[in-house]
Amino acid sequence: MYLADPELTASQVLRIFHHDEFYLFLGASFTALGLVAMAFAFLSRKFDAMLFWLALFAILYGQRLWLQSGLLGLLVPPSFFFSSLRESANYLVPIPAFFYFEAAGFLGRSGRKIATLLAIPFLGLFIATFFFGPRHEFVLTNHLLVIATLLALIIQSIRQKSPDRDFIIIRRGIAVFVAFALFDNILQALGHFIYIEPIGFAFFLATLGYVAATRSIHRDQQFGELQKELEIARRIQTDILPPSFPSSDHFKVAARYVPMTAVAGDFYDFLITGQQQAGLLIADVSGHGIPAALIASMVKLAATSQRANASNPAALLIGMNSVLHGNTQSQFVTAAYVYLDAATSTLSYSAAAHPPMLLLRAGAVIPVEKNGLMLAAFSFSTYETITYPIESGDRFLLYTDGLLEAANRAGEEFGSERLTRLLQNSAFLTADQAVDEIVSTLQNWSHAQNDDLTILICDYAKA
Repeated sequence: MYLADPELTASQVLRIFHHDEFYLFLGASFTALGLVAMAFAFLSRKFDAMLFWLALFAILYGQRLWLQSGLLGLLVPPSFFFSSLRESANYLVPIPAFFYFEAAGFLGRSGRKIATLLAIPFLGLFIATFFFGPRHEFVLTNHLLVIATLLALIIQSIRQKSPDRDFIIIRRGIAVFVAFALFDNILQALGHFIYIEPIGFAFFLATLGYVAATRSIHRDQQFGELQKELEIARRIQTDILPPSFPSSDHFKVAARYVPMTAVAGDFYDFLITGQQQAGLLIADVSGHGIPAALIASMVKLAATSQRANASNPAALLIGMNSVLHGNTQSQFVTAAYVYLDAATSTLSYSAAAHPPMLLLRAGAVIPVEKNGLMLAAFSFSTYETITYPIESGDRFLLYTDGLLEAANRAGEEFGSERLTRLLQNSAFLTADQAVDEIVSTLQNWSHAQNDDLTILICDYAKA
């Protein structure tokens, strides 16, 4: 081992090490904790300024303990740069502390201006030390500035009132650290070297660790409760969807509902399930998650209230729009409804800003479209019904736009052309097999599900 002073004996080196080992341990601990906190500050979904400044504060504080250790002085040859670096570390450490206190709310509404003003003289001392070397007047100025700012911080902390338990615990940690730092700086300004401030800083970090641990436990408990509530919401939403379409001589209906999250804004219903008639409704609420799911429940009620108009798609949508308008918190709903009548071999169809229904007949795909404005957006919305003849062997596909807009890793959407080909290729599958094939193909295409997905297939046959 190289020593800056080769005349020192082994016992003297060991004595210096034993004197410094506690501070070296604290320096390493503070630096390690600072690096972990820095990683969390940047890896969080949103940059955490308070954690960043605390991390920088801890890292610089830990490095200062190492720089000022007697053991490092033995290993590094004396130089202007090294002596300036050791002294200037004292002036650099308080700067991130000021911005931490500002981010934590201890400096009031003008915290950013106050932190910047406090940082300027310390930054000046740091730069001056590198230009002119260590000076006694720089050291004295530093002590006086630290004493003044610590006293101001104590006064500001006492003036602030907060019922928050974590705030009170952190404030106590800061008070202990400030008391230790104040004691050190006052005595050092008077020419007495006593260095107990790192113990106060360790206590301060311990209070922050305690608060972080309790908040983590509380977050885990909240997350558990939220998961339970989401599961209840998922079951409730699943219950509002109709059971499987009853056995019919004319209609074979299959449905698949694939939410993006636990709950979703897609919805479908069978308003008529007779032997001669079928009424199929599909809807898509804007947005995702719980808000969209709540609106989907309202769509269920709106559709139920219009069962008297189930044979008239336009009238049904007009009635649903009347019920929903003004009650969806600015969210809108797209919908499509088809009424199939085996007695007259016709379909009646109307939609509200929804993707067109697709009719597969003899290998050809025919879009069926009669769109009006989205539901719940305008009170004056009107809708029209289109009537179309149906033939035995026809297959009808209703779907939400999550199918068309599903994107692969290259950002290419699935689109209507692929859906058309997929529907054509499903001609020899049953309705249940066809919806499973569509869902499977879409999931293989898309690298991630970015929207709710609902599919209805209805096969028509004459008795």
